[in-house]
Amino acid sequence: MAESGADTWVGQMPVVVTGGHLEACLVHIYPSGPDMGRRHPLRPGRTTIGRGETAGVRVQDNSVSRTHAIVESNTEGCYVIDQKSLNGTHVNDRPVNGAHQLVDGDYVRIGNAIFRYLEGGNIEAEYHEELHRLAIVDGLTQLHNRRYLLDFLDRELARARRHERPLSVLMFDIDKFKSINDTHGHLCGDAVLRDLSNCLRPTIRREDLLARYGGEEFCVVLVETDHTQAVGAGERIRRAVEGTIFEFEGERFPVTVSVGAATVGTKHESPDDLLQAADARLYEAKRTGRNKVVG
Repeated sequence: MAESGADTWVGQMPVVVTGGHLEACLVHIYPSGPDMGRRHPLRPGRTTIGRGETAGVRVQDNSVSRTHAIVESNTEGCYVIDQKSLNGTHVNDRPVNGAHQLVDGDYVRIGNAIFRYLEGGNIEAEYHEELHRLAIVDGLTQLHNRRYLLDFLDRELARARRHERPLSVLMFDIDKFKSINDTHGHLCGDAVLRDLSNCLRPTIRREDLLARYGGEEFCVVLVETDHTQAVGAGERIRRAVEGTIFEFEGERFPVTVSVGAATVGTKHESPDDLLQAADARLYEAKRTGRNKVVG
């Protein structure tokens, strides 16, 4: 049995046991890399989050100040306090002013990095559930990721062929996204990706899937949808993005997307075939003027 205050291990992750129970923690969920999934226990007292070498939770990213924020843990709970950082501290995308008490499941953004706050008596089960979620969900946008998309598309493609039902895919990405990053910075680019995801969620049917394919590229799997309907769905997405005013640090700017649509046919024998067909039409939309749908 581990002694009080000792570290035990689950896979490659330390689990801190103190006084017979597991402490609250921050789990690194974005960006991806060697730190993704790492658990940072929040022991009683103050834990510093920042880029500095002495930080209790060290984030080696230029968007993070050397001493960016402090988490104060006491008998009443855990409170995050911004330390006049350059890029601010946010909880669930709201800026932190003063001491903000954290609630189980909160998303804490430190510059470009995002953490999930976990607490409670069953924190071990919650932690493993969070690791599973990280395997299938994109940490920045909270959409399903490419891995989940491919599994979902494989199942739906098999079902569509078995029952001879239509199935379509939309591929779309943000027009001139590099110029957004170059002009406004990468924090703005991340904000655009999050806001675009939030903008599009209400436009997607429950049975369909909206996923982040990678970078600024997204994919929608449209169940029981023929090609004409898919092009119409792509147009609704295009209009929804075009009609949204994106804002970052008080500055407003337009965002548009280009969309490619493909439907199951004799030439589409695998998920990759269908995705490649939609991707080719996406690039045709970009080549011929952007902010349009090609099917």
